[in-house]
Amino acid sequence: MVPVMTPIEVSEDLSGLDEAIAQVPNSPAVFLLWPRTGDPYLAKTTLLRRRLVRLLKERERPSRLLNLRHTVRRIEYQLTGSAFESAVLMYELARRYFPKTYLDLLKLRMPTYIKLVIANEFPRSQLTTHLGRAPALYCGPFRSRASAEKFESQFLDLFQLRRCQEDLTPSPEHPGCIYGEMGMCLRPCQQVVGPDEYLHETGRVAEFLKTGGHSLLDIIGRARDRYSEEMMFEEAARQHKRFEKVQEVLKLRDELAHDIGRLHGVAITSSAAPNAVELWIVREGQWQTPQRLSFEVQEGKPVSLDGKLRDVFGAMPVRQLTMRERQEYLALLARWYYSSWRDGEWLPIESFDNLPYRKLVHAISRVARRDLPRDR
Repeated sequence: MVPVMTPIEVSEDLSGLDEAIAQVPNSPAVFLLWPRTGDPYLAKTTLLRRRLVRLLKERERPSRLLNLRHTVRRIEYQLTGSAFESAVLMYELARRYFPKTYLDLLKLRMPTYIKLVIANEFPRSQLTTHLGRAPALYCGPFRSRASAEKFESQFLDLFQLRRCQEDLTPSPEHPGCIYGEMGMCLRPCQQVVGPDEYLHETGRVAEFLKTGGHSLLDIIGRARDRYSEEMMFEEAARQHKRFEKVQEVLKLRDELAHDIGRLHGVAITSSAAPNAVELWIVREGQWQTPQRLSFEVQEGKPVSLDGKLRDVFGAMPVRQLTMRERQEYLALLARWYYSSWRDGEWLPIESFDNLPYRKLVHAISRVARRDLPRDR
């Protein structure tokens, strides 16, 4: 997305600067102050006019506060409707003008993922903050590394996947580990199982992560019901305890944490434009082109939100990002979603082939109602 900035040219003698600033809206915005030489000053604010006055006003006596009045030659700004939009716009401008240092400038940290290392002959899981190109399944983004560690530890207890991080050279002489002794690992290191049998267990783990645990819950649920019908109540009770254990493990998974190939959703936030909201769409973990949904009437008649949404999603091309872009946009989403300053709503979507239009309409209506008292 290429930001469309509103420019203000500043003359050499600074005539008209104060008057130009007085005409700027006192609204949330992201702005650039271009000096006569060197890099621009990039920042975001909730009150644009007040911030510009503070940075560019004439001062009668020296001050330690930053003042760019006598260096600025051009001001550029774009109004924003939400903290999320400001964060995205800051990222895109910082990446354009500070390509080597933008992550440090934004203090943007990559969130933690659980990675199932499929490329290994004997796959294992590990925690990572990097999305790579090698074959792997990534589950995330998590709120923190601690929450990812806790979920990884607990869901591995449901399977017999190895927990060691070494590149195995299987041998009957391998000393093994405590997990093998406790029956919590298939012990491929000691050649107790071969690659094919171990890959079957890996497939079970992958399906568990891809389906959000439903693959295992469905199997246990069917077994429980069958035992119950056959009046094998002790075995049915044992399966029910397994079912409850899986449910408890799934409660440890953070809200955004999914197989990123199946991470779909829409963030709905306020818009800087009147009578509108912004839709920030994530499809298959890929950041799509943002869409503005306007409530303005057409030809004197209101158009239903349901109809407008069908038009938006029906005409929206699927956008493919580089792995680096994908990782950084997901970091922006995670920072916003897990923050205390989250504004707007996030609506997870199971599939774009069957969009929950009613839920979308209700979420958009709630965000729009919150904007009614605001004076834009």
